[in-house]
Amino acid sequence: MPSFQTKLKITGLKPGNPPESVMAAALEALETRHHVESNQLDIVGGVAQISLRFLVEPRDYPGENSEARASAAMMRDAVERVALTGNLYVLRRKRGKWSPV
Repeated sequence: MPSFQTKLKITGLKPGNPPESVMAAALEALETRHHVESNQLDIVGGVAQISLRFLVEPRDYPGENSEARASAAMMRDAVERVALTGNLYVLRRKRGKWSPV
């Protein structure tokens, strides 16, 4: 199964939302469509960033990429209910390396 990773910058929380609500919203949204293999929170350049690794059902290469991008956008929409976001990245695992989709 093709493996993808999405990374989303988190620039702040919306009032009344605890920090853990960010990852909870991301996982809940992405798990509705895919198996999520892992998730983590990093600080990159002083900015929080969540990363989620997930699998997409195999089919044609462009279709897999399109589905991964759509799922990442859906995840971002869910996170934006509880937090302010920045850049969203979608990467695909190819030959042991992560490449932008």
